[in-house]
Amino acid sequence: MTELRHKPHRHRGIYLLPNLFTTAALFSGFYAIVAAMQSRFEAAAIAIFVAMLLDGLDGRVARLTNTQSDFGAEYDSLSDMVSFGLAPSLVIYQWALSEMGKAGWLAAFVYTAGAALRLARFNTQVGTADKRYFQGLASPAAAAIVAGMVWVGNDYGLQGKAVNLFAWTLTLSMGLLMVSNVRYHSFKGINFKDRVPFVSVLFIVLVIVLVSYDPPVVLFSVFLLYALSGPIWTLILLRQRRGERRVQRSSEIQSEDVKKNNGDDFEK
Repeated sequence: MTELRHKPHRHRGIYLLPNLFTTAALFSGFYAIVAAMQSRFEAAAIAIFVAMLLDGLDGRVARLTNTQSDFGAEYDSLSDMVSFGLAPSLVIYQWALSEMGKAGWLAAFVYTAGAALRLARFNTQVGTADKRYFQGLASPAAAAIVAGMVWVGNDYGLQGKAVNLFAWTLTLSMGLLMVSNVRYHSFKGINFKDRVPFVSVLFIVLVIVLVSYDPPVVLFSVFLLYALSGPIWTLILLRQRRGERRVQRSSEIQSEDVKKNNGDDFEK
């Protein structure tokens, strides 16, 4: 009589530690929406930046503790949609776009839809995309620009309606950049375990000092420059490719002329 061998049942649990960071990021995004509804725009903007910090930590904690899971990846994506899709659009809508009528909420919706499409595309390309680059502006970076503008404006006492046209253009541009094919450096190729030159450490210290001196202006400026780097880099690459094609065409034409001249000399 053969004995029945039961396969060991694998318990499907949820890892607590990384999902705590994800939950905290989700709460920060939710708090940003609530603060904006109460016209506390500085707190709303800071909450979005806190969500960015927590979002960067949950993945690193999961990798360090070897607690990655499909549940964690899906939960993180849903948290990102709230913190970097809904929260920034609603915050800037309450601050600057609400008095623009349909044009205001349409720009906010374009940003929200762009974030949703960006996250969906990222999830489908996890195993195939080049990790060194992002296709389209990452949603946390777009959220940092939108929230950074609100933070800067509130810090300098600007009313949202005074800069609503610029806020509308910025919100719409960030939404479109998220779904574009513009390539951005992901900085995931940097290995923090390797030794780095002393200048690199000095540069990091300088960045920390600048951020501490004026957080809203520095953070907004850094992320805005990052957003502009993608289109500029893409234009430079396109220009180089066009130059290479011209050189290749000219070389092909020269080779054809040489062949014709050789043929004529042979007939003579």
